[in-house]
Amino acid sequence: MEAGRQRQGRLWSNLKEVCDLLHISTACTVAADELLFQHVQFKTGQRIHTIGQPFDTLYIVNSGFLKTVLIDEFGNEQVLSFPMKGDMLGVDGIHTRHYSSEAVALSDCDLILLPFKKLTALGRVHLELENVMYGVMSRELVREQAMIGMLGALSAEARVARFLVSLAERFAQMGYSSKLFNLRMTRHEIGSYLGLTLETVSRTLSAFNEIGLISVDQRTIGIKDPEALKTLRRLPPSRSRAKQLAAAKLKAEAASVAALDTPQLLAV
Repeated sequence: MEAGRQRQGRLWSNLKEVCDLLHISTACTVAADELLFQHVQFKTGQRIHTIGQPFDTLYIVNSGFLKTVLIDEFGNEQVLSFPMKGDMLGVDGIHTRHYSSEAVALSDCDLILLPFKKLTALGRVHLELENVMYGVMSRELVREQAMIGMLGALSAEARVARFLVSLAERFAQMGYSSKLFNLRMTRHEIGSYLGLTLETVSRTLSAFNEIGLISVDQRTIGIKDPEALKTLRRLPPSRSRAKQLAAAKLKAEAASVAALDTPQLLAV
C-alpha cells in the first residue's frame, strides 16, 4: 500500500487507505485527511497485546507476519491464526473489553491502529462505515470457522496440504509469488495451528517433497503441484510410496537409455 503521510514524526493513513487495505469499499463522506490512523512498528518477537490486557484498539496489518495464541496456566501455547497484510487483530477484546488472546510479531511488522472509541463514534455518524467494519469482523469469524471444520474433517496430510495452499493463495493476493515463499512460522507453530505434532508436520512436509508435490529447503517452500495439494486426502503408506518412486526412476532410466539407442537422423 503506497499510503501514509508523516505527521509528528510518525506515519498515518486516512480512512480510504485503511478501507483499501481491508479490501472493502465505502461511500463514507469523511474527507480523505479528516480522519487519520497512526502506524506503529513492531520488531520480530514483540507482543502487540497480551491476554487480559484492557481492550481499546483494533489493529490492521499493513506489512509483516504475526501469530495469535491462547496460553494455558502451564504456559502452553495454542496458535489461533497467522495474521498478515490486510488482516484485523483484536476483535476478541470487544466482548469483555479485555483481549482474550496474545498477538506476537513473527517478523518486523507495521500495524495501523484503530482506536475503538473513535471507530464507534464515527460509525454512529456514518452507518455505512459501521456496516463494512462488521463485515470485516464477520470475515475473520468465517475464516476461523472454516479452520475448525477442516481440523475435524481432514487427515493430517490433508491439513498440511490445505495450509500450504492457503498460504500460497494469500501470498498471491499480496502480490508475492505463490510458487516459492518462506515460512515465517516454525513447524511447531504450524502443528499447534493444525492440531498436529511437530513430528507429524515435519514428516508430512518431507513426504510431500519426496513425491514431488513441493520442494523444501529449511523454511523455503516451493509449490510444484497446487492442484494435487488441493485435492489430497491421504498419502499412500511409505512402502507404497517407495515402490512408486522406484518404478518411476526405472521408467525414467529406461526412457533415457531408449533415447540413446535410437538412431539419430542426420539433416541433409
